[in-house]
Amino acid sequence: MNGAGRYDGMDAGGMRVAESDDRAADEARRAAEARRAVEAVWRIESGKLVAALARWTGDVGLAEELAQDALVAALEQWPQSGVPRTPGAWLTTVAKRRAIDGWRRRDRLDERYAALARDLEQQDDDDPAAAVEEEIQDDLLRLVFVSCHPVLAPGARVALTLKLLGGLTTDEIARAFLVPVPTIAQRIVRAKRTLTAAHVPFEVPDRADFPERLSSVLEVVYLIFNEGYSATAGDDWMRPDLCQEALRLGRVLAELTPREPEVHGLVALMEFQASRLPARATADGEPILLQDQDRTRWDRILIGRGVAALDRADRLLGARGRGPYTLQAAIAACHATAPTLEDTDWEEIVALYGALAAVRPSAVVELNRAVAVSMASGPDAALEVVDRLVEDGALESYHLLPSVRADLLFKVGRHAEAELEFERAASMTANARERTLLLARAADAAAAGRGGGR
Repeated sequence: MNGAGRYDGMDAGGMRVAESDDRAADEARRAAEARRAVEAVWRIESGKLVAALARWTGDVGLAEELAQDALVAALEQWPQSGVPRTPGAWLTTVAKRRAIDGWRRRDRLDERYAALARDLEQQDDDDPAAAVEEEIQDDLLRLVFVSCHPVLAPGARVALTLKLLGGLTTDEIARAFLVPVPTIAQRIVRAKRTLTAAHVPFEVPDRADFPERLSSVLEVVYLIFNEGYSATAGDDWMRPDLCQEALRLGRVLAELTPREPEVHGLVALMEFQASRLPARATADGEPILLQDQDRTRWDRILIGRGVAALDRADRLLGARGRGPYTLQAAIAACHATAPTLEDTDWEEIVALYGALAAVRPSAVVELNRAVAVSMASGPDAALEVVDRLVEDGALESYHLLPSVRADLLFKVGRHAEAELEFERAASMTANARERTLLLARAADAAAAGRGGGR
């Protein structure tokens, strides 16, 4: 073979090696993309998946196990098969099949399970989305009411629902409650066991049972929203997906209970707060405080929805006084409708916080009132309120207490003390973005102190 022939052969071999390398690189890229897709889908769909499975199986603990099985299947199959067109429906279908297979293996296939199997086998495997989505549309709301069943203690109701619907970790829930992590972990485990032992039906309660369980449901939805609005841990300042899920649950609940003013009050509160989400962080995710936000970026449609929901709540109240969520919505309305920070009716906000403290006494409410007092009457008056809270000790593990105190100390010129309080607050938060912000403010206080502040 001539030189040209030898050259051609070597080139072909090199091409084969290159093609093999390209295929390997392509497979690695697809695997990485699939893993990222699985993680993203899980974050969005896990609550809905557990809710749907809990309805089908009647067992919250089993539903969680099946959801995890579906997640493992996605991690194994999606790198080869690609991400399905409807990933949430794919996960639901896989988990449902695992449930049926498990029941068959245990030789306990009664008529209920046989019906489930027949329904599943009749679905179009290529496009199960329509049937699945129709079935799970309100499963999240059902799961809220199951998690808030009176058979559970109030703290367990909230903790379990945050875990199942919000996808929050035990650590995040513990910070929301301001209690130790082991306490929350025990509540969640015991709550699932209690629901299973009591054979609690997976359904929205009858109207007669609504008053008994509505308070816990509202608290759950509110805490889910708050976790999205200001994440307790991690690298993100906000988790807007949780805010949107809480809003969806709140709006559905408002449709189910049209005569309940507090439901509309909570919806109004969330609409107002959600309107600020676009302005609460930079493009890089860094926090932007209220006084520095560009109010033109606030969502006027959501503000309008909030005003309408608050008006509806007030009309339903009649002679009754506002409840805690309606009062908080009124406070949020003062912020949302003010064109500037200076134009905000701070005196009205102080009064509303006073009314809220009368309805639901809380050290956190008092701390928030102190912030409003500082804007209405000056930092010295607010500092007196905060110092009393420090002496009381109820918020000793709450990082916003030293954060607020630091801000007030800075404003009255006690910069060295402000620096220490900002640093203390930074050491207490588990949110990376918030920690960075607090340490930056500590540095500002240090710089102001070196500049000769009093």
